[in-house]
Parts: sequence; C-alpha cells; structure tokens
Amino acid sequence: MKPPILYIVVPCYNEEEVLPVTSGLFREKLRSLTEKGRIAEESRVLFVNDGSKDRTWEIICGLSRQDEHFQGIAQSRNRGHQNAVLAGLMEAMDRCDITISIDCDGQDDLDAMDKMVDAWYDGCEIVYGVRDSRETDTFFKRTTAQGFYRFLKFMGAEVVYNHADYRLMSARALREFAKFREVNLYLRGMVPLVGFRSTCVSYDRHERLAGKSHYPLRKMLGLAFDGVTSLSVKPIRMITLSGLFISLLSFIAIIWILITALTGHAVAGWASTVTIVCFIGGILTLFLGVIGEYIGKIYLEVKDRPRYIIADRTGEMADACPPER
Repeated sequence: MKPPILYIVVPCYNEEEVLPVTSGLFREKLRSLTEKGRIAEESRVLFVNDGSKDRTWEIICGLSRQDEHFQGIAQSRNRGHQNAVLAGLMEAMDRCDITISIDCDGQDDLDAMDKMVDAWYDGCEIVYGVRDSRETDTFFKRTTAQGFYRFLKFMGAEVVYNHADYRLMSARALREFAKFREVNLYLRGMVPLVGFRSTCVSYDRHERLAGKSHYPLRKMLGLAFDGVTSLSVKPIRMITLSGLFISLLSFIAIIWILITALTGHAVAGWASTVTIVCFIGGILTLFLGVIGEYIGKIYLEVKDRPRYIIADRTGEMADACPPER
C-alpha cells in the first residue's frame, strides 16, 4: 500500500513567540513518520494565519522559503479559530490523503499522531485525540470544560468527551464534511455527524511552550453558546415545557385566588404580587434571549456569507492556484 500524503493543519493567531519552537517539532514529526514509511515524502505542514497582528505571517513565509514541507495560507481578516481550522482542511482536502488538525501552542502530544495514522491504516476515516487528563489546566477551566461536555451531551449534541480539535480526517471524510454549509461552526460537534468508522486516541496534554493563550473566558463562553445552539434545539423544547409548567402553576394560582376571594379571606398585599410579576418577567426575558439566539443564528445562515477568504498563500499553495484577474 502506498503511504498516504499527510497535511498537518495548524491554525495560528498571534503566535510569533511559539511558532519558531513548535514549527520544528511539526517538521520533526513529519520526518519521523516519513522515515518509518507511514506517510509519503510529499506530506506537508500547513499553517493558517487567522489575521494575526504580529509577525506570525512573516515567520510562516520565512519557514516556507527555507523548507518546502512548510506551507501557509493567510485569511483576509481574523475569523476565529473554527473558521481557520476549516479553511486549512478545505485547502488541504484535494492535496492529501489524510489531515491532522492541531493547535500551534505545543500542548497536544505529537506522538499521538503515530497512533492516529495507525488507526487510519486499520480502516478508520476519523480519529479523535482525547485528553487523558486536564492536570495542566486551572481548576476553573478544568471544571467548566468538563461540565460543558456533559451539558452538551444532556442537550442531545453528539460530542466526544474531552476532545477539542486535535483529530485525523481522511480526504474522503473531508469531502463529505464539505457538504455541511453551516456558517456557525462548532467543528468538534459537527465532525461526528459525518459518520464513517472512527476511533479515539488518548494523550497527555502539556503546558504551553511559549506565549499566552488566545482563548480567554469570553471566547470560551462564545464557543460554548455556538456549540449548544448549533447542535441542538433542546433549549427551545425546554422553554416550551417550562412555559407549560408556569402556565399550570398560574392556572392553579388563579383558582386559589378566586376561592379565597369568594370565601372572604382575601388579604391585600403588594409583596406577593410584585414577587410573581418579577419572577414571570425574568423568566420571559430569559426565554426571549434564548429564542433570540436561535433567530440570530438563522439570520447569519440565511445570508450565506463565505466562511473564510484566503488573501495570500506561500510556496506550493500559491503555485496551485490560478492567477487572479
């Protein structure tokens, strides 16, 4: 069997501190797999510059000039981690047999790639990298992340527990995944919907090698909301059930009020009235917010705007594209 061409897809946003370190590790992993005969010599590392404001793109261009195994594409502006991963996968799809997406920070164990490639040889089209533990995370991040995966499962979303975006996908799986046209992306929840034979590979997560994380609490919460609203309509159903429950309670309260008034035991009081009004008002506002979140997603989907725009390419990536007019 001819060794497959592997593209390692690496999204980058303001990674000038860590990129010079991890790029050598990615290249060494390609060399190791090639020498073992597991992948073809034509395999590449594809960096995706997600509108970085530092020297990230300059470093990628320099790496591409020094070694043909390094390739790069640059988005026209920052579009977020999920769109950057998608852009890299779609660009690599017609140039390779398998892809492995991985973050640039060096926290994901590169040796897990060997197991992923072995799983592909065994017939798996998708291989998920799953963290053994989260000991390197803070207590807050570890607790919220694990709680979020459980919450998604409760909401009916099909996700792999403790899996982020470190995964192998075959070109066949990518071609089918390309048919998913959602603008609101949550890849770790969308990929399992493709189907095909899959498996998981566990690994230990390390400390970030350099620089700082670009995923603060605000972005993590945004990704969480996208995950829930993109994969499940269960919140809407829960609102409906809650509405029915509150309506039932209100109906019982009305009967109790009428009985109290008819028997002459009614007591004037504003506290209970204000409490009920505030409670109902808060519930309705929450419900409207959840419904509005879904309407906003529909609004973005209907526009059908491009999910990424490639502004520049390096080396072979540029040579493979027709000249612009």
